[in-house]
Order: sequence, then structure tokens, then C-alpha cells
Amino acid sequence: MPERALQGNWDEIDVPDRRILITGATGLLGRAVYKEFKANNWHAVGCGYSRARPRFEKVNLLDVAAVHNLIQDFQPHVIVHCAAERRPDVVDSQPDAASQLNVAASGNIAKEAAEVGAFLVYISTDYVFDGRNPPYKENDAPNPLNLYGKTKLEGEKAVLTNSDDAAVLRVPILYGEVESLKESAVTIMFDKVQFSNKSANMDHWQQRFPTYVKDVASVCRQLAEKRMEDPSIKGIFHWSGNEQMTKYEMACAMADAFNLPNSHLRPITDSPVVGAARPQNAQLDCSRLQMLGIGQRTPFRIGIKESLWPFLTDKRWRQTVFH
Repeated sequence: MPERALQGNWDEIDVPDRRILITGATGLLGRAVYKEFKANNWHAVGCGYSRARPRFEKVNLLDVAAVHNLIQDFQPHVIVHCAAERRPDVVDSQPDAASQLNVAASGNIAKEAAEVGAFLVYISTDYVFDGRNPPYKENDAPNPLNLYGKTKLEGEKAVLTNSDDAAVLRVPILYGEVESLKESAVTIMFDKVQFSNKSANMDHWQQRFPTYVKDVASVCRQLAEKRMEDPSIKGIFHWSGNEQMTKYEMACAMADAFNLPNSHLRPITDSPVVGAARPQNAQLDCSRLQMLGIGQRTPFRIGIKESLWPFLTDKRWRQTVFH
């Protein structure tokens, strides 16, 4: 891809000549993607909205003119589009707002990316599948069970329609170094794990593949760098951790990682009756990326320890293990 001169306010001295724009850079995955590219000699610019300042550009992705100006001014070689409404129950309660962000904004970013010749990576989800016939390859027919999965699938279509050269990267449930425990559907369980004086019901029906955001960030960078050499790198890709666990099993693994009791955790094997419908097992087949030599997997026990130790209520444990 041809190098392009930096324009306007972006001029800096000794800036790496590979430029990447990350949307949703204030979020769990976006922060990891930003760090990964920055650490590997890319000029990274992140944008966010509610949590943007002072580190990132504050941009409302629904503002077509603002998005146009940002991409035209920065002229990125790569855009990783992490921004999304990812909470299925919130999508159900605010369908129009979720569709605006997950579909309309994604299609517009793809159009702007195509205009400047940028390689767009759109982050999607395993929830595009119904979970009845895993594992799923990239070309298997999607059949989302909930509105979140539908909006992300529509977002995929909008991206690939507006930019022939874009990539879609589907990933499952994510965890990592969170700012608060509720930032990930994995880490949010840690309070229940720690407060062992109260029994806690944990889902033991849905099969999940918890995936570390640092690994997804590395895959995004490897994909971008491979694309710089090979323009045929486009279309749909899958990446996922390879440890199959229910939320009950994740909670037990958290307890085990920090030598905490787990007898108060109770496995619930019935399918959930409240909230948005979830696929029972939407395991992703990741062989397309693996055949390209792309991948990184951190064992859950290691990743979850790195992510959760700041939230331990027992400070003595932290001192003995980390100091």
C-alpha cells in the first residue's frame, strides 16, 4: 500500500510511517489493540466517545462529517473498528441506538476506509451463529438468535458491501485488564467468586471460549501486517481461545487461580429463561488464520490472573504473590 504524507495537525517528528486508527479505543478490546500496535512501531490514533479525553480523539461515530474528517486528515493505512454495543440485553432495550452504532456507523466507516485505501478490520462476534452445529467455519451460514447477533451480522454485510477489501474478525466472549469488573462478561463474575459466604448460581449450560483481548490485539496486528504484504488478505476470519468452559467453570478457574474456595458456586444446567437468547455452543473454527501463520493464545489461568489481581479483596495475597 503506498505511503501517504501525514497532513495538518497530525504532523510529528519521528512518527512511524505505518498509521492505524482504532475506534472504541477506550473499551476493553480497543485499549489492547491500541497498545499492541503502538508497541510494534505503528503510529496509532485511538478514538472514543464517553471516555475519550485526554488520551484519545473524541469522535461520535454517528457523526458522518466528523468520521470523514478524522479519516481524511489522518489517512490511516489500517482501521480496526472495535466500537460497538456489545451487551445483548442493552441491544434488546435500545434497538435503534444499537443498530445505528453496530450497522450504520460500521457501513459508513467502511465507505470512508475505501476512499483512502485503508484496510478495515471490523470486529464481529460468535453470536452470528445459532450454536446448534459447532464448530463454525467462516463460510458457514449465520443464524443469530438475538438482536445483538443480528445487528453485528448486518454490520458485517454493511462493511463488506462498502469496502471490497475489508476484513471481518469474529471473536467470542472477551476478557482482559478491565477498568471495572463489569467491563467483561467474564470478569464480572469475580465478586461472586470472592464473596464465598454467599452461595451463587452460575450458568453451566452455555459453552464458551473465553478469549484474552491481548491475543485478539496481536491477531489484529498480525493480520494488518500480513495484509501489507498480500492484498488477498480480506473477507471473514475467526479467532478464539481454545479452552471450552461454562461460566461456572470459568468461576471455578478464577477461584483456583487465586486459591479461593469454590464450594459456594452452584452450577445451573438449565438453559436461561431471562434476557436475550444465547447460542449454546458457537465455537469458532480458526483454521483460516492458523493456515496463514497468524495466532496467539494465552492460557485462561494466566490471562485471568493478570486481569483480576488488582480486584482482589484480600490484599495479603497480592503482596505475597506479586511482590
